[in-house]
Amino acid sequence: ACAGCGETPYAKLVTQLFGDRMYIANATGCSSIWGGSSPSTPYTTDVNGHGPAWANSLFEDNAEYGLGMFIAQDTLRNTNIAKLEKIAEENADVKPVVDKFIETKNDAAANKVATDELLKAIANINSKEAKDVLADKEYLSKKSCWIFGGDGWAYDIGFGGVDHVLASGEDVNILVFDTEVYSNTGGQSSKATPTGAIAQFAAAGKEVKKKDLAAIAMSYGYIYVAQVAMGADMNQCVKAIQEAESYNGPSLVIGYAPCINHGIRKGMSKAMEEEKLAVQSGYWHLFRFDPRKALEGKNPFTLDSKAPTKEYQEFIMGESRYINLKKQNPERAAKLFGEAEANAKAKYEALVKRAED
Repeated sequence: ACAGCGETPYAKLVTQLFGDRMYIANATGCSSIWGGSSPSTPYTTDVNGHGPAWANSLFEDNAEYGLGMFIAQDTLRNTNIAKLEKIAEENADVKPVVDKFIETKNDAAANKVATDELLKAIANINSKEAKDVLADKEYLSKKSCWIFGGDGWAYDIGFGGVDHVLASGEDVNILVFDTEVYSNTGGQSSKATPTGAIAQFAAAGKEVKKKDLAAIAMSYGYIYVAQVAMGADMNQCVKAIQEAESYNGPSLVIGYAPCINHGIRKGMSKAMEEEKLAVQSGYWHLFRFDPRKALEGKNPFTLDSKAPTKEYQEFIMGESRYINLKKQNPERAAKLFGEAEANAKAKYEALVKRAED
């Protein structure tokens, strides 16, 4: 990856949390390049030899590919559970262990312990079902299924698949590295590019505002949704990722990821600081939408970022993608930057209202 890349820390964090039981479907793009350039890979195993099972699909169908990975392992797991139920009927002494395994099947930590106990309990049972389950034992414990990709994939070319997979209700997690451009192909404008930013195919600054992918997902009501920025609030970032993974249903986590294409004036070594400034200026907002709260009669939406304490336009003047427009066409820059700032303020006000409702 480029030195200071805003994407890699999110991938590292997720694998540190769930890597020993993780499936990753990775869209083609920057994350598939730094994630799987043969013959090397940054993904690794722990002391027990457990690590992420990673695969890269096409750019346009990665969400469907990831859903297929989930359905495949989930089908094998459910087949084993049916066999375990038969084993429990025929072996009363192992029934409590089987029941505990099934009871905890959606709780990763508890199910890991229950799986270990189950394997010990059925190790000496001489039946076809027991032998089948032991042969497929790697599919027993709860897995963490993730779909990785950038904003070019999630907001644009792969959006149909992302929407379909999120709407499916299945227990998959989507992590979007939002660099606000097609990073891997040279910095072309995407639907995640904000108003006024210069990018390829938007050389005079993008006219229209950034697509609100999080709002689209929240409109379903049953999808866990979060926007995070590690450099701004690490605790909120970790909490959101853990909540997303623990939610027994679809989740979408969008991480703000500074990119070399942004032209950060202070340099890519300050990428984490740039994330912090993005939140402090109201350029990027932190929030979580947890459908489980609605079932308890609570507001599922939590706004985690505070009202801006820094100037919006002062922040964007720290990046070449904005400052170059001001140099080239000051009048157009003033118009577009004013619109961009108004968009950001309106979005924050809408989020505040959502949190209060």
